[in-house]
Amino acid sequence: MEKFDAGFESLYRAGCPDWFRDAKFGIWSHWGPQSVPMYGDWYARNMYIEGTPQYLYHVRRYGHPSQFGFKDICALWKAENFDPNGLMDLYYKAGARYFVAQAMHHDHFFNYPSKFNRMNSVKTGPQKDICGLWRQAAKRYELPFGLSEHLGASFSWWRHNKGHDEYGPYKGVPYDGNDPEWRDFYHDNGCHGSDDKESMSPWYTDNADFRRYWLDVMKELIDIFVPELLYTDGALPFGEHWQGDGKVSTNSDYSCGLEAAAYLYNASVNRYGENRAVYTQKDRRPEIYRVGILDVEKSQLPGISPDPWQTDTCIGNWFYDVRQPYKHPDQIIGMLVDIISKNGTMLLSILQRPDGTIDDEAAYILSELASWFAVCAEGVYGTRPWKTAGEGTTKAAIDGFHEHKTPWNRTDFRFVRKDGTVYAFMMAPPRGDAAVLYSFNEGEKIKNVRLLGAGSVEYGHRFGVLAVKIPDKLPTGYINCLAVELE
Repeated sequence: MEKFDAGFESLYRAGCPDWFRDAKFGIWSHWGPQSVPMYGDWYARNMYIEGTPQYLYHVRRYGHPSQFGFKDICALWKAENFDPNGLMDLYYKAGARYFVAQAMHHDHFFNYPSKFNRMNSVKTGPQKDICGLWRQAAKRYELPFGLSEHLGASFSWWRHNKGHDEYGPYKGVPYDGNDPEWRDFYHDNGCHGSDDKESMSPWYTDNADFRRYWLDVMKELIDIFVPELLYTDGALPFGEHWQGDGKVSTNSDYSCGLEAAAYLYNASVNRYGENRAVYTQKDRRPEIYRVGILDVEKSQLPGISPDPWQTDTCIGNWFYDVRQPYKHPDQIIGMLVDIISKNGTMLLSILQRPDGTIDDEAAYILSELASWFAVCAEGVYGTRPWKTAGEGTTKAAIDGFHEHKTPWNRTDFRFVRKDGTVYAFMMAPPRGDAAVLYSFNEGEKIKNVRLLGAGSVEYGHRFGVLAVKIPDKLPTGYINCLAVELE
């Protein structure tokens, strides 16, 4: 197969491999040393911002960040009860058909042995190749294996470790990010970005040395793992960057991101004779996302996309957080069905405690997903969008980082198709009554209707209205699915 070069037109040809179109549901291990305090996402950043809840928690539990910084948190991460094979057994039974491991977060700690970064899980903390162990576990089920990289924003994201308290007993005492012995870990970014502690602008830096470093690390990742999926937490690097005057450049340089994507696809071609890799990033402009696949964090698209896409979300917070409630299984299932009806795929993070285990509530969610997939898997895997995503009065909110909607009602259905069958998911099935659907016109000849998990059911189809008799007892307590077989 012809190789890819680092240009938009060449990378557009990569398309989307069938495994990703078919899988529909993946599980993600968004896990690293920031799980140690069990106090939520962005801990490594916010522990250096005086007055934030994570700063207060850190000072009162571990000590002031001038004396006990994030490097010391990393040393506490042991992953002593990490059982990747046991977890993968649960994830596969819960319906996952691809798996993604976090290679590194914005905290600049790597979950694999790297020649570029001494702060990695083999040399520090767990003394285990976390990504390598996950890959071995995924291979047992022949699951496509992916990696997430959050390194691109690290230079900007972590600028606050160069600060100091503005008041109190440690006023003016520099945080440990100022220590020259740890500058390779904390970055040489003291003058970078806005002084506004709430702002995350810019997401990307224009620092040329860091950009080269990012690209070198991406190539190392690809060389070691040849992942089937590489997730970038942001737009195609480095699609926006700080100019030095607090403004975001409009003349973005995508060369690093393009080179990384081409390197990924060519590594896949070298191994398989064809490209089986997926690259995801978050710029929604088609001319950008078509170098790979659009990823939408904690939200989704309003309708059927002509191109496959991915939602990434989590059951609670992004890192383990004792304060954060979890999504209920019915919400997760409803999101999944709504997403696949629009040509999307769902990547779900299952939270791990610092020792590597999951808690009872996460295990319960997985067991409920397993029971639902045991009934409805036929209507999920290998499906494609139908002529319409659905019908009914309820719509998911299209609002970045918010996942809410009004409750489903009996008018709500979501559709996908496969091999002459349309799968109609009843978002709120009418027990013991008729499900009435209006999307099957008179020209669509129906030869049978099955309720997945139960068998054929009575139906009538006249004047473009399909009425299906629904039994009192349903195969699953969550969303149920009708298989409408067409002639």
